[in-house]
Amino acid sequence: MKLKLITLLFILKIVPSIAQNGTEIQIQQTDTIALKQVEVQPLQQQTTSVMTEQQLAEIQKSTLENQKSAEKMKNQAEADAKTIEKEQRKLDKEQRRFDREQDRISDAEKNLIKIKSKLNKEKGRLEKLTSRLEKDKRKGKLSDIEIEKQNIKISKQQIDISELQENLDKTEKKLNKLRG
Repeated sequence: MKLKLITLLFILKIVPSIAQNGTEIQIQQTDTIALKQVEVQPLQQQTTSVMTEQQLAEIQKSTLENQKSAEKMKNQAEADAKTIEKEQRKLDKEQRRFDREQDRISDAEKNLIKIKSKLNKEKGRLEKLTSRLEKDKRKGKLSDIEIEKQNIKISKQQIDISELQENLDKTEKKLNKLRG
């Protein structure tokens, strides 16, 4: 028994020194029942590291810090998203306001064109009435009552023209205000 123990200690002492010298030792064991050769790999030393409470505390602290920084980044991203969304709504609102303003300008321009054409038409009617009245006066076809009736028509026409001119001026001011 002592001999076996000495031999075992000797082998244990030699095997690591041979492994350190660069020569590999392969031990082959044979299974007598199945007659197969099985290669046995040399055992590597397993290092079991036992963490101290301080190391565990440091790991927990760093994990907590990482979680906090991740939460901060998430909150910052959410805040940025809200800011972007708010800016988008603001831009949409500004675009709608601009579109409404352009529609108002367009409507005012159409109204201005309409008033100008109506004013020109009424001025033409006034010229026609006055020229007909002058022509009939020269020919002597009209009585004093008929002349007064024609003068009343001309006066009404002049009133209509002055009202249209006032509307035209108001519309031009409104249009200039909208453009400015």
